[in-house]
Amino acid sequence: MRNYRYFIMGMIVFMVVVNYVDRGAIAYAQKDIIAAFGFDAASWGAVLGYFGYGYMVGALFGGALADRKGPKFVWILAGLAWSVFEIATAYAGEIGLALFGGSALAGFAVFRILFGLAEGPTFSTINRTMANWAAPKERGFAVALGLLGTPLGALLTAPVAVALLSITNWKMMFIILGVIGIIWVIIWAKVFTNLPEDHPKVSKEELAEIRSKADLLENEKTVGAADPNVKWYHFFRNPTLVFNTIGYFSFQYVNFLLLTWTPKYLQDVFNFQLSALWYLGMIPWVGACFTVLLGGKISDALRRKTGNLRIARSGLAVVSLFLTAICFLLIPVVDSIVAVMALMAIGNAFNFLPNSVYWSVIIDTEPDRAGTFGGVTHFFTNIATIVAPTLTGFLVAHYGYTSMFTAAVVAVVVGMLAMLFVKPGHNPSNTKTAS
Repeated sequence: MRNYRYFIMGMIVFMVVVNYVDRGAIAYAQKDIIAAFGFDAASWGAVLGYFGYGYMVGALFGGALADRKGPKFVWILAGLAWSVFEIATAYAGEIGLALFGGSALAGFAVFRILFGLAEGPTFSTINRTMANWAAPKERGFAVALGLLGTPLGALLTAPVAVALLSITNWKMMFIILGVIGIIWVIIWAKVFTNLPEDHPKVSKEELAEIRSKADLLENEKTVGAADPNVKWYHFFRNPTLVFNTIGYFSFQYVNFLLLTWTPKYLQDVFNFQLSALWYLGMIPWVGACFTVLLGGKISDALRRKTGNLRIARSGLAVVSLFLTAICFLLIPVVDSIVAVMALMAIGNAFNFLPNSVYWSVIIDTEPDRAGTFGGVTHFFTNIATIVAPTLTGFLVAHYGYTSMFTAAVVAVVVGMLAMLFVKPGHNPSNTKTAS
């Protein structure tokens, strides 16, 4: 294979699709689960939010583990674990009733947290993998390709979950999804190595392209011998990495809001039945599947044409987040389902346009700590996976669905302002800074 790294990237796309279907499927089983265990809106918001507690911790330690033990080890460990806990979710309510004080909610809390813990390392491990396998000139697109599984998985969650719920029941849905994850892990263990240097299918020509230092910008770095003096807490000494995390938080807030609350919103406000959700649930993600790749291409093109990483990364994010905020600001103003779905789709497409930027900034700044710093970034970013569904449950219960979109706009504006201060490649401990 001439470009084996693209096969590796394709396998990562498939894995992220599985990852996202696994985490989002519960939203389509909400009617059956709520009926079985009597959850109200606030309790259901808590069920959805529990995932985030484990996810944050998994992201933090998974990234550091990928740097220390290599991404392959983390892929296999995390993939097996989240698949097992996905299967266990089918019995979470009954286990809670039997073992956790007669509380089905406690059962879901335990298994959603463990499931989130196992899925947490995914994206920081992708970042370490791309730092190892992607050439500097293609980092934006390579990261975007790895992230394609996010909107694609979210898009496919609706038809996959509804199809499984139509031919079986919600318990069997979780079991089937978990088995698919285990199959992926078995295949991945056979086709992946930590470094392209270690893989027999990577040619000398491809390896030279991956490790080429031609056309490097002044402030760009390549993978090399990691500086032992760089510790995980040095993340907080770099304003670029901190502000980049705030920007990524705003993306994740919108992403997880749509992933977890769109089905219930459509059922409660527009009275749609489960049979209609398989296609309606796909709509907000259609445009994002294209813009997540387009954003990586645009970022790399801006890097090439301007020679300025701040324009290529931060500038793209600021403009995209501004347009995202406009779309979500308009949703409560319109009345028709067509207008609502159109604004959701366009807003989410703009939200995903700079998705690769947040991860590229980390690689641009510290490629040898891409896993560790990616993990720290993801840890704080994934506060949104708790806040978005849990806060939305509270807001919907007390103020209605309009408040859900208002909160999203506030989150996006904060992220947009933060990205104005991001200077990719800038390291305060070095004399070289971003242009």
